[in-house]
Amino acid sequence: MSKLDPLDLYNISDELSDEERMIRESVARFVDERALPLIPECFDAGRFPEELIPEIADLGLLGSSLEGYGCAGLNSVSYGLICQELERADSGLRSFVSVQSSLCMYPIHAFGSEAQREAWLPGMAAGEIIGCFGLTEPHGGSDPANMKTHARRDGDDWILNGAKMWITNGTIAKIAIVWARTEDGIQGFIVETDSKGFEARDIKAKMSLRASVTSELYFDNVRVPDANRLPGAKGLKGPLSCLTQARYGITWGPIGAAIACLSETLDYTADRELFKRPLAANQAVQLKLADMGRRITLAQLMALHLGRLKDAGKMHPTQVSLAKWNNVRMALDIARECRDVLGGSGITLEYVPIRHMLNLESVITYEGTETIHQLVVGRELTGINAF
Repeated sequence: MSKLDPLDLYNISDELSDEERMIRESVARFVDERALPLIPECFDAGRFPEELIPEIADLGLLGSSLEGYGCAGLNSVSYGLICQELERADSGLRSFVSVQSSLCMYPIHAFGSEAQREAWLPGMAAGEIIGCFGLTEPHGGSDPANMKTHARRDGDDWILNGAKMWITNGTIAKIAIVWARTEDGIQGFIVETDSKGFEARDIKAKMSLRASVTSELYFDNVRVPDANRLPGAKGLKGPLSCLTQARYGITWGPIGAAIACLSETLDYTADRELFKRPLAANQAVQLKLADMGRRITLAQLMALHLGRLKDAGKMHPTQVSLAKWNNVRMALDIARECRDVLGGSGITLEYVPIRHMLNLESVITYEGTETIHQLVVGRELTGINAF
């Protein structure tokens, strides 16, 4: 029998179409040749590699699952594979594409007017217009219904006041998709970031997602024309549906981080000699590596099946919560274990586990904390809302 791929023990690749494999391999080449040489320095310096944006756009990775307006129109599994490969490089790179695609382009595509789609989506797909998504507030966290940001009607305009927190892409964005309370319920607005009264500030001294832009947004009587209001979204259903799209990508992304950690640890334990034999010959090490392989395989199968459900129009938000909870926890545990196996080497940026470990501490928190997703699954099982 042929030897199994240690990073694909159940031959998931055989379940992909030719197009899906081609997309994965194309993004993998970009990650290996362009992203990975830059990422350690970017993480150390605390900067996002903006120079990669044109290449990301040229590969068709922005709004890749949307139809028309310069978007690639790929299926959900292909989008998942894109997220997996990008996060194999760094969670910050996947976060950039996830926010641009699922949290900014998707609501314009799903809830915007035709004029809004034509005005914004082609430039966003080309990487010429970067977006950010303003839902989370400083006091709100996991409770978006406790929103304080508000907009009041003033003739043909809206006057926006409030603040948003933990916003990816905030200070590099040309537009912000901002959710605000109005007299007619929560509504979404396309806010141009050069508007008077708009301010974005970078959040400094982060120990996680250092190769990503994370910001605070402030709105001081920002005037937004009604033409920039998303007409198809009323209430929390709009922003929550955006989060479901983003969470779907996150079910795939951490698999890439876990694969990166396991791949490097396999190489390290094969080469590293202790007590006159390779570290990989130690039973305790093999038990750890085997458990990593098991957990990655389960996550791969879950993500693939979820993608097929999504493409068939059968995906349920609770299924996304289950996969986000399982797969991010899997990746974080593996990154921590790999860091330990590498010993002292594991705390340096010469190796990937410490960087992925720190990033995943954010990934397990954003787009719904682990506890929130556990409670979503618990509600589905019991029929009782424990929030």
